[in-house]
Amino acid sequence: MIAEKKVEKQENSSVKLTVTVNGEETSKAYKDLLNKYSKEIQIKGFRKGKVPASIIEKKFGEGIMQETSGKIIDEAFKEALDSLEKGEMPLGYEAPSLEGEPELKAGEDFTFAVTYDVFPTIELEKWDGIELEEPQVKVLKKHENAELEKLREQNAIVQDKASKTIAKDNIITINYAELDEAGEVIEGTSREDFVFTQGTGQNYYKIDDDIKGMKVNGEKTIEKTYADDFEVSELAGTTKKIKVKIVAVKERILPALDDELAQDVSEDYETLEDLRKATKKQLEDRVNNLSKAKMTEQLMEKLRGLTEFDIPQSMVKQELENNWRNFLQQFGMPEDQIMPILEAQGRTKEDMMNDWKEESEKNLRSQLVLGYILEKETVEVSDADVDEELSKQAEMYGMQLVDIKNTFTQNGMIDYLKNEISRTKLVDLLIEKAKVIKGEKIDFDDFVN
Repeated sequence: MIAEKKVEKQENSSVKLTVTVNGEETSKAYKDLLNKYSKEIQIKGFRKGKVPASIIEKKFGEGIMQETSGKIIDEAFKEALDSLEKGEMPLGYEAPSLEGEPELKAGEDFTFAVTYDVFPTIELEKWDGIELEEPQVKVLKKHENAELEKLREQNAIVQDKASKTIAKDNIITINYAELDEAGEVIEGTSREDFVFTQGTGQNYYKIDDDIKGMKVNGEKTIEKTYADDFEVSELAGTTKKIKVKIVAVKERILPALDDELAQDVSEDYETLEDLRKATKKQLEDRVNNLSKAKMTEQLMEKLRGLTEFDIPQSMVKQELENNWRNFLQQFGMPEDQIMPILEAQGRTKEDMMNDWKEESEKNLRSQLVLGYILEKETVEVSDADVDEELSKQAEMYGMQLVDIKNTFTQNGMIDYLKNEISRTKLVDLLIEKAKVIKGEKIDFDDFVN
């Protein structure tokens, strides 16, 4: 059918495919369709299947010509695909776009052009020996102790304070209201049984210090002047009278750091020493995981810098749509409910996507580079690798291994999982092949925060 075809590169990793179909083919296609309708169309005065082609052509010729044009374009495009090179094939995120409105005349050569995105051409010669900095972070005794203190806090008992007197870190329940100049309660400012921890500042009027030393059932009117640059804009530059009554004062009783606490934290620990060792390992694992993440980030940034290529816009659009779906899923709301919330903030879906675009393009560029290297390197993914990853996900979602394996298999996601595992293993391999140098020394707290 095709007499000639031409592929021309365009911007943003797209191509223009121009196809010419010879006149004999256009004439045959038109006549075939005309004959088809001659047998099917029923016109008054003629028996079905006996309507002369000339009558059909006179009455429906324009529509039949348009249908023939569409049929020729579909068939010629499919034929052209069979002879295209790998880098000329459609990417598949969007349907090819027909340029203009090509006019078909039966018996004459017919030329049409379509544009579509193709896989980008990536040129990358070397990816071994990339220099990476490994952060130097040590888990010290003070970090272990700080983590153990958190465990004490988590296992603390809250009880009424014997002295009933407010001190730092006590948990307080109060009633309060704002008073006007006459000492009357201002409507809408009353609050009962409000709970906060003294010293945290987690209360509207910031009265932590003003109630310190008060006792249960104690009442007080606080007159407080707020600075012009006060953090609560409604209070800035004002003087307020706040009537307060103390309803309850509680305190946290921290458990002793001993074997009993270790056993309360987990049945895996019998002694405090067991808990200390496990805590240190958890902190070291956190450092190692974060260190690897930072080195991976360095690796991807340097790999991206080794090559330049255009990212197909249809791929970017697809990535942004995926981000949007994840955004809706994260909030647990359908699009028609989330849109009014965005509009109230002066935002649109397009604004959100514009915010995500730069990072999305960076992620796509990373994935494309990894995909290119994956074709050159030997990375094998075994059934054991798949089972190990499925076991992690089963534990994460509280499922049995056999159940999550069935879910992945039934939804055709095993190949996707293998691809993800292969990319993870590739990153590990590239870090192994990298030239790793010692980075600066960083305090544990600064590093993990």
